[in-house]
Amino acid sequence: MKDIGSVRGSFEQAKSLIIGKDTVYVHTDIKQIFEDREGKPIDGLYEYHEIQYTKDEYIKLISEQNDKLEQELTDTQIAIVEIFESMEV
Repeated sequence: MKDIGSVRGSFEQAKSLIIGKDTVYVHTDIKQIFEDREGKPIDGLYEYHEIQYTKDEYIKLISEQNDKLEQELTDTQIAIVEIFESMEV
């Protein structure tokens, strides 16, 4: 993983997820920029925070997040069952 930081690019590049041949780019905090660094008006420029992953890194990250969500869902379901069981008289 490489945290590139703040990057500027076109509308086409300002997507939250770009999957390349062997790299995945994750963009957050996407916002349109109306002036260049000298203050001159510009059109079609965006700024965003970019993190680059290899495809393997990104697959591992998504898999870990999925495992965590599955466990949280199971914990929630167990808690709901326990609440319903405690309500029965």
